[in-house]
Amino acid sequence: MAYQGYNPYQQQPQGNVNPEILNVFAQVDRDRSGKINSNELQQALITGRGQQFSDTACTLMISMFDADRSGTIDVYEFEKLFNYVNQWLACFKAYDRDGSGAIEEAELYAAFQQMGFRFSQQFIQFLIAINDPVNRREISVDQFIVLCVKIQRFTDAFRQRDQQQIGQITIGFEDFLGLALNCTN
Repeated sequence: MAYQGYNPYQQQPQGNVNPEILNVFAQVDRDRSGKINSNELQQALITGRGQQFSDTACTLMISMFDADRSGTIDVYEFEKLFNYVNQWLACFKAYDRDGSGAIEEAELYAAFQQMGFRFSQQFIQFLIAINDPVNRREISVDQFIVLCVKIQRFTDAFRQRDQQQIGQITIGFEDFLGLALNCTN
């Protein structure tokens, strides 16, 4: 909550925020609350094809950096999100070799291989199909980010349960549901 004399755009004692990021934050924070919600974030993020990021992508990214679980992020959390998104954009651009603004099957396969995942061609086709149910040929940058975040969350949760590091776990149904629900939100 704002109080008299408080300016969310001034650098606060908690740490310094890059002035460029502070400027971007000020542009994104349309209601001038000092916090950004997923709708405001969606207005700021544009895919390689000039479209806005999906609701799912924005909500997921906000939840990743929302320390107090308010559904919003402040300028410090935004700086972390901004840097995170830029890392994923650089990764996406590295694999979008044809500059189409989307990653096709071979490009996605190469990206996951480079990240250390050894997914089959059939699994890559499945990932594309669930992200592009109409054409089944490509995924956009926001879909790529969501997909990578979810795979990383599942991988981390799997590794915690795979104590012998053999690539297999035995899991109870409730643990599985908890894992699935926690990793997809």
